[in-house]
Amino acid sequence: MEPPAPPPLPPPQLHLRVLDSVKLSPAPQPPASSLPLSGLDADRNVLDVSFRTVRFFPGHPVSLDPLDVLQAAFADALGLFPQLAGSLLRDDGRVVLSGTGDDAVALVLAATDLSVVDVDADRPDSPLLDRLAPGDSDGGPAALALQVTRFTCGGVALGMRVAHALCDGAGSTKFLVAAARFARGLEPEAAAEPVWDRRELLGPRNPPRVVTPFDAVLSTDDDVARLGPYGAASDGQGHERLARECFHVSDARVEALRARLAADAGVKFTTFEVLAAFIWRAKVKANQTTPDETVKMVYSMNISALLDPPLPAGYWGNVCVPVYVALAAGDLVGRPLAETASLVRKSKRGVDEEYVRSYVDLQELRRGEGGVTAGRRGVSAFTDWRRLGHSEVDFGWGGPDAVLPLSWRLLGSTQPCFLLPYGAGDERRRRGFKVFVAVPEEAVPRFREEMDVILWQDEHTGCTSVGKL
Repeated sequence: MEPPAPPPLPPPQLHLRVLDSVKLSPAPQPPASSLPLSGLDADRNVLDVSFRTVRFFPGHPVSLDPLDVLQAAFADALGLFPQLAGSLLRDDGRVVLSGTGDDAVALVLAATDLSVVDVDADRPDSPLLDRLAPGDSDGGPAALALQVTRFTCGGVALGMRVAHALCDGAGSTKFLVAAARFARGLEPEAAAEPVWDRRELLGPRNPPRVVTPFDAVLSTDDDVARLGPYGAASDGQGHERLARECFHVSDARVEALRARLAADAGVKFTTFEVLAAFIWRAKVKANQTTPDETVKMVYSMNISALLDPPLPAGYWGNVCVPVYVALAAGDLVGRPLAETASLVRKSKRGVDEEYVRSYVDLQELRRGEGGVTAGRRGVSAFTDWRRLGHSEVDFGWGGPDAVLPLSWRLLGSTQPCFLLPYGAGDERRRRGFKVFVAVPEEAVPRFREEMDVILWQDEHTGCTSVGKL
């Protein structure tokens, strides 16, 4: 008889030593201004969010101090993106720069006695991860706040908090790529020179008009304007407790599933279409949603190239619109998966310039009536971070080993799903990618069973891989 397994070790404690806290101001100092946001920036699902992320970088050369390198690089990049030092006015959707020299971005420089391997980047609920980026209220009024943490192994964590109204994942990556180029002694790419022009490029029409029928999935809710789209789900008044889980998805299994669904439907599907359909159904089944309840999935779709003319390469505002699919829960669970994937595929093909303009105009027309929302419950959100140019964020000693979300409010939903890449140096990159997902705590065991179809298995134990950085 084998002896019982020893109890698990307690997680390591992250003792941060704050070495310095500096203020970075754009140079030259921009004049006083009040800059309007675009119609996509001012969407309540975006306006109410400070998005937090953390990136882990490999060990740096002993010949340089990463804290000095990053401080100088971010100071230079702010000269190109001065609005990130401004203050966001949520009531009327504007960014204000004082012109007095007081606009500044907080940068915390820190160190820890831990090694990067002590921080499990495959545990999205880890409290260690949360301490590696500024909190929602940290860093003062500026739209951006940063934290750089140096580990004993030489690895570096870069934490960011940014007002989502100023940029999405693609836009924030443009800022980081510019900083990385400065760190490597390169000039910014001329073709990617930052473009503001928010209202001119993505403002409402005059007069606004809504042609695309959004009524099937969206409605106006006074509480959304008063509390934000996440207020009711996060007020602590007895709402369901959510768990944050990580799953390691097998490229081979997803390809097999794609081939099967293509044969069933007679069309080819993208990986995203198959995964969104599969995970949405898995969540609804695991939640044991009543058959007659309407459930919705929403995902972000980049519209930069859909407009005529396309958005300029340097445009760094929000460039995604939400796209919705709605079904009765019983219909979703009972129909063949190929049919649901076909609905996702059809929804993507329905997004054109009129969809974008109608969505912007809808936000404008309903702004005084209340917030536009997809509903209080039954909304599953999806976003794909696998191709945002993470590898270009190289400050001189390699791109990030991991890029992780720390915020879990997305597209009006508190139950998002992120598709995430492995870092260039991670051997798991050859086998698949990661899925971070939020589900109700009591549904986790059932959800794990549903997900087993597309997970890779550890060859020694038969268990799902949960490796570290």
